[in-house]
Amino acid sequence: MAYSIGLDIGSTYTKGLILDSDKNIVGRAMAATGARLQEAAAAVVGLTLEEAGLAKQDIDYCITTGYGRHMYDERDLQVTDLTATARGSSFLFPGTRTILDIGGQTMKASKIDTAKKVQTFRLNDKCASGTGMFLEKTVRYMGYDTEDIGGLLEAAAEAVPISGVCTVFAESEVINHLSNGVPPENIMFGASKSLTQRSVQLLRRVKPESEVTVVGGILRWSSMSKAIAEELKLEVNVAEEDLPQFTAALGCAILGHIRLEKNKEQDPEGKDAAEQRDAA
Repeated sequence: MAYSIGLDIGSTYTKGLILDSDKNIVGRAMAATGARLQEAAAAVVGLTLEEAGLAKQDIDYCITTGYGRHMYDERDLQVTDLTATARGSSFLFPGTRTILDIGGQTMKASKIDTAKKVQTFRLNDKCASGTGMFLEKTVRYMGYDTEDIGGLLEAAAEAVPISGVCTVFAESEVINHLSNGVPPENIMFGASKSLTQRSVQLLRRVKPESEVTVVGGILRWSSMSKAIAEELKLEVNVAEEDLPQFTAALGCAILGHIRLEKNKEQDPEGKDAAEQRDAA
């Protein structure tokens, strides 16, 4: 059995995922990236190996992506997050043609072809107000943790407007709402609506085609995918559990097996056979 590991070294979180040669996910792990990207990457590799019950020498190929994709020295290859996300999204939903990726500090919309190649893409250009960090900053300012976002959204009765295009201005609006006695859950709902509207605006710039797949950490709150679908007036694909946050790492792991197959075609005997021949 061959194993590949995909490592998504993001600006906010680092994710690792191991795929076996039958395309089964055998382990995945995540941790905050922090300021020391190399250490974060190494730590997540260790956590992912532990989850899979494997040792480092069991890994046959490693591909990295994300903000810090050049920061893990033991990689075999690095790819852009657009490329990795296209592969991961297509694996989860083979009919994917349009992708919306809402990350911690960036947001991207892209269209891909039947060969899983990126045809066109657009990036957010209004600081972090259209990203997951916007929601995290809002909830923390109100004295809650990130894990509380889902509960606040479910408890909201209505959304109060958050119109700032920058997190600094948006925080000022949050302060005003709090001082006026607006319930935190309604403020949270307003922040999520603001993020949703900005993400849909970006997606429309690439002229989305079905199927639309949405990925990123904020998709762990089901209300976000529903809001995006309502704004687009289209059905959207969202993977189960925490896989939306691991899509790029999954794409890297898939590309790792593709490279292994190509290497095998170029060297049909394989590394072990060659080593035995040399020893003889």
